[in-house]
Amino acid sequence: MSSVSMAVDFAGIKLKNPINTASGTFGFGWQFQNFFDVSRLGAITTKGCAAEPWPGNPKPRMTEVRGGMMNSVGLQNPGVRGMVAESGEFLADLASKGTAVICQVAGHSTAEYVAALELFEELCPWAAAFELNVSCPNIDQGGAAAGSTPEGAAEVMRACRPVTKRPLLVKMAPVRLPEIARALEAEGADGLTVINSIPGMAIDVHTRRSKLSKPTGGLSGPLLHPIAVRMVWEVCQAVDIPVCGVGGVMTGEDAAEFILAGARAVSVGMASFPEPDAAVRILAELEAWAESQGVRDINELIGAFEC
Repeated sequence: MSSVSMAVDFAGIKLKNPINTASGTFGFGWQFQNFFDVSRLGAITTKGCAAEPWPGNPKPRMTEVRGGMMNSVGLQNPGVRGMVAESGEFLADLASKGTAVICQVAGHSTAEYVAALELFEELCPWAAAFELNVSCPNIDQGGAAAGSTPEGAAEVMRACRPVTKRPLLVKMAPVRLPEIARALEAEGADGLTVINSIPGMAIDVHTRRSKLSKPTGGLSGPLLHPIAVRMVWEVCQAVDIPVCGVGGVMTGEDAAEFILAGARAVSVGMASFPEPDAAVRILAELEAWAESQGVRDINELIGAFEC
């Protein structure tokens, strides 16, 4: 039994520990239940869902790169109703065991975000919070990500905020972070997830074609962890609402970097692919690190980075 209290408050969500899972890397939780008891985690964030099912991009959708991986899944999802029918019972049970279930909301326009969030609000009473993925291409803005500008991100938050009284989080694209974070805070965001994957390219030099079905994809993994730590620190300096750090967390010490940079929670992403029980190992390593720091409560270490 750890001698350090690991409980944290993230945007009003009481977490028994800071470890969360990154949306899109952990399915809807039940896919990992045979590997470890998912209820040991503080939270999970479900794969993003829209009001209606999305087919996603053609194959190939994923490829390994040196130090990480790239994906171009295209947010394939069963829609909110399909997710509830398939996974709702498991997620409700998980929530009853004290693990916060954060449902990610996807959309290609402000109206689509609102429609999806309305369904989540109606059909998911067990959800502790909702996370808006504002990195989706916005069809009303010529394909640019909704969250790529302060104005676009603020528009989505302004429209979604009245739909729910539950905590509303935003997963941010890795662009113009401090100013977009301030715009989201001003429109009522309760917390921020920093960062989403970084756009990249991987070319097969033998075929001279992309290793994915699209020319570009989202880069994730340990190679971008130092970038993510810097971005988390910058956002924590810019706003007063809590931040969940995500990006290349492979060990407890990686998670600890985010905590020291100011994050109140940490999401495990790519690590779950090669090691399905990585999140619970990282939790144990984070607990051991907190004990080594001689504190009684992990909250004493949040933002304790010294310049």
